[in-house]
Parts: sequence; structure tokens; C-alpha cells
Amino acid sequence: MFERFTKDARAVVKGAVERAEGTRARTVGAEHLLLALLDREGSRASFALAALGVGERKESVRRALEEARRRAGLSRAETDALAALGIDVREIVARVEETHGVGAMSGDRKDGQGRPGRPGFGKGAKEVLEKALRVALARRERHIGDEHILLALTVRPGVPAEVLADHGVTHASLTRVLGGTGEACA
Repeated sequence: MFERFTKDARAVVKGAVERAEGTRARTVGAEHLLLALLDREGSRASFALAALGVGERKESVRRALEEARRRAGLSRAETDALAALGIDVREIVARVEETHGVGAMSGDRKDGQGRPGRPGFGKGAKEVLEKALRVALARRERHIGDEHILLALTVRPGVPAEVLADHGVTHASLTRVLGGTGEACA
């Protein structure tokens, strides 16, 4: 599938791997793809993000992703569902971090241990890349660009889609900015 990726899309995938390695994450997640997209300049996805006002709010997006990572990757909807059951995720995070340090629930390895080599792609990242292919096909485009990865992030439920929506980036708004059909391909 990667042979169909544009230079920009390949750079996003490479950047996601580097982001995961930098935090010693066990796997590359969908959030790493979003972080790598935020690092891009001069690409279709970066122009779309800028047009939707994220250009000057990238740090806010990064902070929101980090907060979700501290909650073990739980979305706000998942946190709210647990709260309805009487489980206070903030309290759990506070207690775990009090004992084990900030970010202890992120799943990242701070001790330098873990598998040698590059982290593999987690289920979420794989799903996003597969959806990016479907989005490109739905738009009748031959190659998968970074804009397709961004569109795919908006249709896959989870933290990246939630954070993007909180910052005004939805599938509908992206489709308007990018033009074309941009079918959701759920």
C-alpha cells in the first residue's frame, strides 16, 4: 500500500514513527499520525488545517493529545461513560501519577526497556491508514496524500477525531476546504 503514498503521506508515516520512538511508545498510534501531520508544512493537509484555523492553535492540539495520553488514551466520551458508572478517571490518573510519576498511564516506556527496534503500527494507526486508502479511492484519486490521512482521522472514532473536532476540524469542514466528495467510508 505504501507505494501509493505521496511524498507528503510517506513523510507523515515516517514522522509518526519518529514521534512514537521519541516517547518510547510500544506502538505507533493514530495520535502519532496526527502529531506528524501538525509538523508538516507546505502540504495539502497543512493548508487545510491552516484554513480551518488550526495553524495558530497547533500547541493546543498537542496539549489535548497529551492530556488524553495521560488518561491512557481514553476519549472524553469514554471518560464520561466511566463517570456515569462512578469511576473518576481524573482521580485515578492523579493517584497513579502520584505513585509512578506524570504520564505513567500513557503506556510509554520511560525506563529504556522494551523491544529493540522500531515500534510497530497499532490497531488505530492501521485503521487510519486503511481508511486513508478508502478515502482516496472514494475521491477517485490514484495516490494517498497526507490530506487523506487527515480525512481518515476525522472519521475514525477516538481521541484524534475528538481533538480535531474540538478545534473545528471535522470531516465536513475538511471536505469543504479540500473540495471533492470526501466520502466518509466508515
